[in-house]
Amino acid sequence: MNKSLKRKRLLQDDAGDSKSPACKNLTVDGGDPYPELLRPTSDECRDVRDALLSLHGFPPEFASYRRVRLRTLSAVDGHDTEFSVKSEPLDSDKEESVLDGLVKILLSQNTTEANSQRAFASLKAEFPNWEDVLVAEPKLIENAIRCGGLAPKKTVCIKNIMSRLQNERGRLCLEYLRGLSVEEVKTELSHFKGVGPKTVSCVLMFNLQHNDFPVDTHVFEISKALGWVPKTADRNRTYVHLNRRIPDELKFDLNCLLYTHGKLCSNCKKNVAKSKTKVASSDDCPLLRFSCLV
Repeated sequence: MNKSLKRKRLLQDDAGDSKSPACKNLTVDGGDPYPELLRPTSDECRDVRDALLSLHGFPPEFASYRRVRLRTLSAVDGHDTEFSVKSEPLDSDKEESVLDGLVKILLSQNTTEANSQRAFASLKAEFPNWEDVLVAEPKLIENAIRCGGLAPKKTVCIKNIMSRLQNERGRLCLEYLRGLSVEEVKTELSHFKGVGPKTVSCVLMFNLQHNDFPVDTHVFEISKALGWVPKTADRNRTYVHLNRRIPDELKFDLNCLLYTHGKLCSNCKKNVAKSKTKVASSDDCPLLRFSCLV
């Protein structure tokens, strides 16, 4: 694949960014696109979750979000999740602002976790307040986040978010989203150019504690391999189907584990040749018990 085509595919990873509103076709209210496909079942979701948890443990990069989520659910209605007995203590985690979370998710696109974290830390070191980002020259922002890749594209998106918030709401803050429904959040975030469906879904799950199930490349490919969606499925329809089929109480942990497994398992990775795998053989992939992921 030549470099220009590869770059184009990377830029389209969060489908719908440039040509249509971010959340077009991203709703579970219009009916299941695959009504005759009765998978995954609740038992399948639970079994896959448990198998991946046994192999990987819970991914540490998502542990703080899980603690905040459990704390929020407990505060709202005394809800007890299936994972509360296995989770870390609900201690002093400070809840991330929604705007910080959105920018972190944007910076994580098409790069590694380590590089995206470095990019966000560099951005905040150079510009401690979002007001500083609002008035900064784009080249300075690009330089700050260059280690995360696609710096010009991500800079345009970040600057657009800051400008729109300042012009429409008078302050650089997205905390008002916490009081909105899922569909209202999707509508609000769809106004920001460059914020696509996957990004919106990640904000819903990680920062707003909604029971949403983002579909990134790893989740998408594994779901097709498991037979949870047809081989011909696209990501929008996969999102709708999985969000209707997967029990709410399993969505967060299952999503984090599928994402992690997709990165690490040579059987499940799309491009095995570039794998820096920690799961070396087919015997080590528990999902082989559920489908032929070879």
